[in-house]
Amino acid sequence: MRSRIAVIVIATVLAASGVLTSRAQTPPAANETHNWQALRWRNVGPTRGGRVTAIAGVRSQPCTFYQGATGGGIWKTENCGDSWTPIADGQIATGSIGSIDVSESNPNVVYVGTGSAAIRSNVIIGRGAYKSVDAGRTWQMIGLRDGGQIGSIRVHPSNPDIAWAAALGSPFGPNAERGIFKTIDGGNTWKKTLFVNNETGGRVVTVNMANPNELYAGMYKGFRKGWDIVSGGPATEGGIYKSVDGGETWKKLSSGLPQPIIGKIDIDIARSQPNTVYAMIEAPGDQGGLYRSDDTGATWRNVNASGNLRSRPFYFNYVEVDPKNPEDVWVNALSLHKSTDGGKSFTTVSTPHGDNMGIWFNPDMPETFIQSNDGGANVTRDGGRTWSSILNQPTGEFYMVSVDEQHPYLLYGPQQDNSTIVVPSVPTVSFGFDHPAQAWTQASGCETGGIMPTPDGKVIWGACKGELERFSVETGQSQGRWIYPQNRYGHHPRDIKYRFPRQTVVYVSPHDPKTVYQASHVLHRSTDDGVTWHVISPDLTWNQPRYQVVPGNPITRDVTGEEVFSSIYSMDESRIERGVIWVGANDGPVHVTRDNGQTWKNVTPKDLPPGGRVQNIDASRTQRGRAYIAVYRFLFEHDLTPYIYRTDDYGATWTKLTDGNNGIPNDHPTRVVREDPERAGLLYAGTEFGFFVSFDNGGRWHSLQQNLPATPVTDLRVHRGDLVISTMGRAFWIMDDVSPLRQMASLKTTAPTAATLLQPAARIRYRAAAGGGRRGGGDPEYPQVALPIDYILPEGFTGGLSLEIADSSGRVVRTVAAGGAARASTGSGQAPAGGAGRAPATGSGQAGGPDDPEMRGGRGRGGAAPA
Repeated sequence: MRSRIAVIVIATVLAASGVLTSRAQTPPAANETHNWQALRWRNVGPTRGGRVTAIAGVRSQPCTFYQGATGGGIWKTENCGDSWTPIADGQIATGSIGSIDVSESNPNVVYVGTGSAAIRSNVIIGRGAYKSVDAGRTWQMIGLRDGGQIGSIRVHPSNPDIAWAAALGSPFGPNAERGIFKTIDGGNTWKKTLFVNNETGGRVVTVNMANPNELYAGMYKGFRKGWDIVSGGPATEGGIYKSVDGGETWKKLSSGLPQPIIGKIDIDIARSQPNTVYAMIEAPGDQGGLYRSDDTGATWRNVNASGNLRSRPFYFNYVEVDPKNPEDVWVNALSLHKSTDGGKSFTTVSTPHGDNMGIWFNPDMPETFIQSNDGGANVTRDGGRTWSSILNQPTGEFYMVSVDEQHPYLLYGPQQDNSTIVVPSVPTVSFGFDHPAQAWTQASGCETGGIMPTPDGKVIWGACKGELERFSVETGQSQGRWIYPQNRYGHHPRDIKYRFPRQTVVYVSPHDPKTVYQASHVLHRSTDDGVTWHVISPDLTWNQPRYQVVPGNPITRDVTGEEVFSSIYSMDESRIERGVIWVGANDGPVHVTRDNGQTWKNVTPKDLPPGGRVQNIDASRTQRGRAYIAVYRFLFEHDLTPYIYRTDDYGATWTKLTDGNNGIPNDHPTRVVREDPERAGLLYAGTEFGFFVSFDNGGRWHSLQQNLPATPVTDLRVHRGDLVISTMGRAFWIMDDVSPLRQMASLKTTAPTAATLLQPAARIRYRAAAGGGRRGGGDPEYPQVALPIDYILPEGFTGGLSLEIADSSGRVVRTVAAGGAARASTGSGQAPAGGAGRAPATGSGQAGGPDDPEMRGGRGRGGAAPA
């Protein structure tokens, strides 16, 4: 069967001017974007939701809701959460959504503020405000680009051209574009009406819907660093402000409110009784908690200081009031809490996921509302007794991705606020699932990872802040491994024996699957499958004492180990030279050993500013001594510069591959870089906002965004000819078969002058999983059971085009009509244009007769076979 199927890779191109063979005389340029536009990404899940801090609904359409994920963009449901669809992909510049509001007077008008204001260690910076006038079908950027985290946006109840936005500003350093902003022309212009200083920003703005001249705003100072959380400042600056003239001027409120320090604030007005206003306030001691005013903010009293409501207030701290009952108050914290007596007492309401972020009530039907949490967004129609699923929205935040050598190969990664997870690259029934949306399972380790399998996939190593878990897939046995028994929670990092970071390196040697590495501030290695461990390096970090403290200032300490600084963050072991190991730290240094850990050398690039996080290191598989690093520095001092470097001499010298003018924009912080293992100089890079490719070893970068939504690309693997990526907000994606990029990387001409057929790569035919009923917009995508044939046409090409597929004797067994600028399906009659095309050889092919089941996309015999 192998030889019989293999004949379909022999093809010719039939153009209007005659027959062109695969030996076209003039190859195309490798640096023209349109030459690879037929390539596309596919999302493979998981469908388990990620963190959501922005929600809204449509008052007149009780089952229509919007959600904004913290890295996954804008989604919409019109069936009360039964299914969700992304509605702004390709139209917004960031996946981080901080706020959404729908005009009550014209529900087609939707405002969005980007940048989640629930700032944590993996926070993604915003890129301004957006507006839709057609219920989310199209979006327009409307300013506030440097507003950072726009955590609150509100629309006037009767005039959709008037809106207010609360901009926290940059979460990493001072800037001027923060405070409360107002537009009266639909976002064409904005006026900053409340500004305190370059460090105090707007967290929330809320409007009295019965009297829109009356507004309240919460201002506070909030920043994240690699080693600290700043949440709060002087109460003379932060606090609650009120406007009685539509947000034109503001007065600071103080009677009964915390002094002299105040932190994060959330505010809601009782819609049925606007004199009553509630606020959740972060403050020292018993000053923090739920506050209430019954005289439109003139005086306040603390009605509940329970620790249950105040858990991690720098992260949670959200309050909402039932629109028809001023005594029904809800507080979102670790759990969801409800009060029916004005906040005096609370009961806990079960939700599909913990770490709760907010509620939007339908004003006419308060039993119907949407609630958000760190697992997604869920809808209730019975006041919180039952909820829609969060397993239908692939907005998971992943820190990294590993792969194995099984078929189909599996993807492994740690999902923030959930667990580690495994998904298949192709949904064969042998994986154990017969519905695409079910195709994932949990694995070893915890939400922060890392995770890495042995090549055969029989053992999965997972990390969790210093603890290791070895999971045997065959036996189901899980074994815990501690390099050193220590409690890291609540301790200064300087007092901990081993400084394991939140995202801990775990690494299986490519030379021996029983050799495993884990990293704290030193590198640990086991050569006996994790039974015994040895330290094989000195401290490989910058290790500045002033950064080795428990984070959380000036009010709330964070004892969860989020900000352990001066730790190893990345490593790679050379696959072509035993004993060469590269290590990068989350505070800047890069080290290498060439003798298997006996000696180490600091090889940090001399022009790299200190304090950056070495996101990844990639040891070349094509040349000894070569390695690449990507450094992410804006957590240190709001430095958005992309830093990608290459060394060809074991770190003695480095070449910076990003200057802000060679393809990757100067405000795209870099997350990952890797070299193609088969084509030297072909590089791939993921940034905070996109994906890029270089054909000349980093001399020039080109966007390879294609259909990938704007979301941070946290890691990538080049595996079996596929590009495999993890994202911080849209789960895992795969670009199948990058052989066209590899072939284009070897072409030298400046422009194509003739049609060029690219050599098809090997393809495995598989049996697809069952459909399982209606598919939602968030279900995983899987490749066509087909052999794609790639070609490039010269600029301005016109006329018809078809591909003729011949057997080894030259007999034409199949003719496929093809388009020129996108994938063409069998029988397509579209006229091609210049650029790249991809024609899948599918349908009832003629190689073995029109009804040969072996040629019909895997619908015949089960299993997999080479094509």
